[in-house]
Amino acid sequence: MATTTHVPVEVYLQADYEHDCDYVDGHIEERPVGEYDHSTWQAVLVAFFTAKGKELGVRVRPELRVQAAATRYRVPDVTLLSRDAPMEQIITHPPLAVFENMSPEDRMPRVLERLADYGTMGIPEIWVIDPKNSSYYRYESGQLTPASVFTLPGTGYEIPMPGTGYEIPMSELASLVASA
Repeated sequence: MATTTHVPVEVYLQADYEHDCDYVDGHIEERPVGEYDHSTWQAVLVAFFTAKGKELGVRVRPELRVQAAATRYRVPDVTLLSRDAPMEQIITHPPLAVFENMSPEDRMPRVLERLADYGTMGIPEIWVIDPKNSSYYRYESGQLTPASVFTLPGTGYEIPMPGTGYEIPMSELASLVASA
């Protein structure tokens, strides 16, 4: 039987990991390292929201630590923050949205646990993108539901996701996916 070592949160926060890890109740959890499609979606989301950041009143950051609870630190693939939110090195105020891009190594029970932490923190938009088949899901109340339009909280600004059968008035996103 494998044994696990309890790691104090201070050690986690000071350690230098090759790839940032989640911290869950005293245990370090490695995150799957993305492949090309995973990385492409991460780059597309960052590029799109960076380009629209001032207009939409948002900041976007890849792989930024979010303290979802006292003993739970998660590292979403992409975090969307309000420009009005305090600037924090580790996010303690609920972001507007987080995006998780599935990797082949991801296992649904761990993904759902991560998403539940985001929900408990009060993040209004929690999205999962499966790059392998261009599927999009919104997490709410413990459930993943297929989704096709991302709505920026508090604004009504909508972004139809590429390849979902919708006409995409915001063709910038589709162009970024195609060119990435």
